[in-house]
Amino acid sequence: MSSASPSTSTDHQTDAADLARFGYKQELKRGLGLFSSWAVAFSYISPSTGIFTLFALGLTTLGGVFIWTWPVVALGQFIIALNFAEVTSHYPVAGSVFQWTKYLANRTYSWFNGWVYLFAGILTVTAVVATLPLALIPALNGLGWHSLGQGSSTTLLHTQLVVALLTLIVITVLNIYGVRLVALINNTGVVFEILGMFVFALILMAFHNHQGFHVVTNSAGIPVNGSTFLAAMFMSLFVIYGFDTASTLSEETRDPRRAAPKAVLYSVIGAFIIGGVFLLGTLVAIPNMHTAIANAWSPANIIEANFSTGFATVYLLVVSAAIFVCCLSIMASTIRLCFGMSRDKTLPISKPLSRVSPTLHTPVWTCIAIAVLAAVPFIQYSGVAIIAIAATGMIYMSYFLCNIAILRARAGGWPRTKAPFRLGSWGMVVNIVGLIYGGAMLINFAWPRAASNPKPDQTGGLLNFHIDFLNKIPILWTVFVFIVLIGVIYYLAVGRRKEFAPVIAPAGDDAPLVQAAPPGPVAPPEG
Repeated sequence: MSSASPSTSTDHQTDAADLARFGYKQELKRGLGLFSSWAVAFSYISPSTGIFTLFALGLTTLGGVFIWTWPVVALGQFIIALNFAEVTSHYPVAGSVFQWTKYLANRTYSWFNGWVYLFAGILTVTAVVATLPLALIPALNGLGWHSLGQGSSTTLLHTQLVVALLTLIVITVLNIYGVRLVALINNTGVVFEILGMFVFALILMAFHNHQGFHVVTNSAGIPVNGSTFLAAMFMSLFVIYGFDTASTLSEETRDPRRAAPKAVLYSVIGAFIIGGVFLLGTLVAIPNMHTAIANAWSPANIIEANFSTGFATVYLLVVSAAIFVCCLSIMASTIRLCFGMSRDKTLPISKPLSRVSPTLHTPVWTCIAIAVLAAVPFIQYSGVAIIAIAATGMIYMSYFLCNIAILRARAGGWPRTKAPFRLGSWGMVVNIVGLIYGGAMLINFAWPRAASNPKPDQTGGLLNFHIDFLNKIPILWTVFVFIVLIGVIYYLAVGRRKEFAPVIAPAGDDAPLVQAAPPGPVAPPEG
C-alpha cells in the first residue's frame, strides 16, 4: 500500500504533467518541498564555507572595513536573484541558466552560456571540497591528530589535497544514491550551520569582544579607497552566488513554479543575515588586528585564539559539517545542469550522461563525470584561493550572459503571460540594474591584481603552467580563454551539426524565442 496521501499523489501528477508540457518525462524523483529547496540553495551559498575560504583575503586587503563589502554584494546579488526568480517561475526545468537562455535566446548563445556555467559549477565543486580541509584539519588536530597540521607548507598542502579528494569521492557516492538522501543530510546540516554561526557569533560579541564594534571602521592603517574596496569584495562575491540552485533542482521540487522563486530569494536573504552576523562576531573577536593581518588569519585562527582546545574543536567540527553539506549541494546542482544539457543532446557523450537509473532515480554517469572533471585541477593543486578565483569569475560571466538574454526577451515583449512570481513593470528596471552591477563585477574580477587575479608567477611557486608566457597572464584570463576555446572547437566541429532536442513551451505560455536549428548535415546519433 502506498504511503503517499491522495493529495500528495495528485500534486506529483500535476507537477509531472506540467513538466511534460515542456516535452520532458518525469524521471528524477520529485521529493523536495519549499524548505528543502531553500536549504539546498542556502547550502550552495553557505556563508561559513565562503568566509572560511577567503576571510584572510578580505582582512589583509582592508582590515575590519571589508565587512562593508558584504551588504553591497548582497544587494547586487538580490537584484540578480529577483530577475532569476521570475524566469524560473516560467521555466521550472533542470538546468537554470542554460534552460533560461535556451528559451529566451538563440541556439548558439544558449549553448555557450550553458558550457561556461557548467565548468563554473565544476570549478566551484573543486573549490568547496578544497575548503573543507581549512576547518577539518584544525579540528582533527584538536582531537589529537597533530601530525595532520605539522610539517612544511608543501606538506600541509598535500594533506589538504588528500582530504579534498576523499571529500569528492564521498559526495559523489551520496549524490548517486539520490536527492532524498542529499536533502536529508542537507536539511540537518543547514540547521546546524545557522544555529552554529548565529549563536557562536553572539557568544563572540558578548564575551570575546576585543576590538569593539568600531572595528568596522578600522582598516589598521590600510588605505581605504576604490581599489582596495573592490579587491576586498572578492570574499563576499565568492560567498553569495548559487542561489539559482533552487531553480536547477526544479524537477525534483514540488510545485516548483511557486516554491523555487521563493527559495531563490530567501536563500540570499538568509545568507546575508547569517553571514553578516558571523562576520561581525569574528572581526570583534580578533585579539590583535595587526597580528591577524600580518599572519593572514582565518576564522579558525580566531576561534583557536579565543576558546579552549575542546570548545574550538567542537565548533570547527560544526563548521566542517556545514562545509561538507555545501559540497553536497553544489555537486547536486552541477550534476542537474549537466543532466539537463545532456538530455537536450548538447554535450559530448550525451546519451550516457542523460541516462537516469531506474532504481536510484539519479543520473549516475553524470555524477561520475562531474567528479572526474572536478578532480582535474588537483593535478597541480595550488590552494583553494586560486581555484576560487576561476570559479567565481566564470559564475558571474554566465549570470551576466543570462541577464543579457533575459533583457533582450523583455525588450521583445516577454513575458506575455503571468507566472506565480512576477516583477511586472519593474522587470525591465531590475534587469538593467542587475546588468550594470554584473558588468562592473566582471571588470573587477578580470582586473589584474595579486590579491584577486594574480599571475602564476605571483603565487610564490604554487602555480606553474610550465609555459613562460602563460605564467605572466592573470589566472582568470587563462582559465576563461581555455574553457571557451575548448567549447568553440567542440561546437564548430560537432555541436553545431548535432540535432538538439526541440524547444517546447507549454501551450498558452510564451512561445520560445530560441531560433530553430540551422539547416545542414546532422551528426549521427551518439552510441
